[in-house]
Amino acid sequence: MQLFLRELKSHRKSLFFWSIGMAALVASGLAKFAAYQTSGTSISGLLNQFPKSIQIIFGINGFDLTRAQGYYGVLYLYIALMVAVHAVLLGAEIVSKEERDKTAEFLLVRPIARSSILNAKIFAGFCSLVVLNFVTLLSSLVFISYYNKGDPLTHIVLLFMTGILFIQIIFFAIGIAIAAIRTKPKASATIASSILLITLIISYAIDLNSNLSATKYLTPFKYFDAKIILQSNSIDPAFVILSIAIVTVLLFLSYSRYTKRDIDC
Repeated sequence: MQLFLRELKSHRKSLFFWSIGMAALVASGLAKFAAYQTSGTSISGLLNQFPKSIQIIFGINGFDLTRAQGYYGVLYLYIALMVAVHAVLLGAEIVSKEERDKTAEFLLVRPIARSSILNAKIFAGFCSLVVLNFVTLLSSLVFISYYNKGDPLTHIVLLFMTGILFIQIIFFAIGIAIAAIRTKPKASATIASSILLITLIISYAIDLNSNLSATKYLTPFKYFDAKIILQSNSIDPAFVILSIAIVTVLLFLSYSRYTKRDIDC
């Protein structure tokens, strides 16, 4: 419990600023929607004049931007990307920081099994993910209710944020696995971030070329696609199961490696 609280305390400032940033992202994004609505400008007609590749890059392809749920669907991609960055960096940093800072002796001299150390780190990190997700969810519900004049979107927002939570957990597990396997702690965050970037590029490539749709299993950003969630009004349980399987395998590798390898003090 002491180690768990120590990990929470060490990340509280970072979590605070991330939470402020996510709330600001949601607020500014939905404020733009309200501005488009009151200006009388046909934003959909204007954006449809852009080439499809540009629409895909900015995440506006396939959404009805005249409706709040369509506009939030566009915002969803940016929210998912930001929290994924937070999750993957947190996963890599929370495991490797003692080795990076040459303070691993603080942990190793304690009569605590390495598996227990990793348990505390993972649980503390997971709590941070949930807090950031909740702040984003609460911000979304508040600002959508303020700017949206149509039907309530609580159900859609809850589905979106559930999908985002799975994305967070997957990338958090990726960061943990990289940090646990790598013997060079300073490179862990870079490698984990590179994996995130690759999965994002794959996601864009699938939208640009439908022939690549089979590669959707390689990118968590496609497991909980905003367009599919809006169309089906649900989350695909197959991708939920796949997400759980991926996280389970990554955590198994993390525990197997972290509990056996030499840790640089």
